[in-house]
Amino acid sequence: MAAPQRRTDIGPPHYKDFLPPVIQKNYGSWKYHEIINPGVMVHVADSGDKIWTVRVASPRLLSTDTIRDMADIAEKYCGGYIRFTTRNNAEFLVSDEKNIEPLQKELKQKGYLAGGIGPRISNIVHTQGWVHCHSAATDASGLVKAIMDDLADYFTTKELPNKVRLAVACCTNMCGAVHCSDIALVGIHRKVPRVDHGNIKNMCEVPSTIAACPTGAISPDPAKKSLKINDDKCMYCGNCYSVCPALPISDPVNDGVAIVVGGKVGSLRSFPKFSKLTVPYIPNNPPRWPEVTSVIKKILDTYIAGAKKHERVGEWVERIGWEKFFSLTGLPFTFQHIDDFTIARETFRTAATFKW
Repeated sequence: MAAPQRRTDIGPPHYKDFLPPVIQKNYGSWKYHEIINPGVMVHVADSGDKIWTVRVASPRLLSTDTIRDMADIAEKYCGGYIRFTTRNNAEFLVSDEKNIEPLQKELKQKGYLAGGIGPRISNIVHTQGWVHCHSAATDASGLVKAIMDDLADYFTTKELPNKVRLAVACCTNMCGAVHCSDIALVGIHRKVPRVDHGNIKNMCEVPSTIAACPTGAISPDPAKKSLKINDDKCMYCGNCYSVCPALPISDPVNDGVAIVVGGKVGSLRSFPKFSKLTVPYIPNNPPRWPEVTSVIKKILDTYIAGAKKHERVGEWVERIGWEKFFSLTGLPFTFQHIDDFTIARETFRTAATFKW
């Protein structure tokens, strides 16, 4: 007897199939929510039904052991219902109030950090860094670990004027949400890629490598049967290395981190904002990056001291002005901070288009 035909290529299952029964029953009919403590909140439906959220930080780069552990805890206390937020917090969705206290107790015993609900920092969204990415200018998981260790109190207990979203991108190709986060780090290269003339013909396709450069800095070098780079046009993005391994750009001495602030996705009170440069360069100093964590804490504490209630970081900066921001934080203002987008037509460093 022939086996029944199995359907394939049907796409992901519908998200509603994974919602807890309480949410399915009251879908679209919620009355209010209330924050009980930094790690617990409750949603109340029009029908009177309730569901509790218990939030903890996740390690972001998760081992299978950690995922299995979280799944076992979810099975034990909340029917297996667990979700991850866009900022990589893990949330256990509890339908029975009596399970909240033992759930919190077990999470604490196993070292999970509860918090992040309300006006606090959230877990950091970040890219892969040195662990996986070939074009990384800094690490991601190590840097995030160092930052969150120093800012743990801002996740668990301390209240801020509003929520603060943190992000890390290990290079300017930026797989992370750096452009739209309150405080964010960007790994930067500061040297032009090195041309390995001997391997260009063996490892690279010349037309696609030339096309990969957004500023038109790469051109053929017929004399060497290779490529050449116009240093003045290069913006150190490393995109060429992605298609041509014979153009390495990583530099352990000169690579480092830039800090940007003021971005946000939400449109509450003001339009969404792009982040703007605050610190152009801090050298990599693993494993703890003390200079980076010190600057982030300084920016965060200055924001807490000066912002009005409900103001996001970018809204606070715009209210007091960037001049005062640099004065209050004590950060130096350099030529890299000057926004010359409208006048720098020939440098190719500020526009997505180019003439030639």
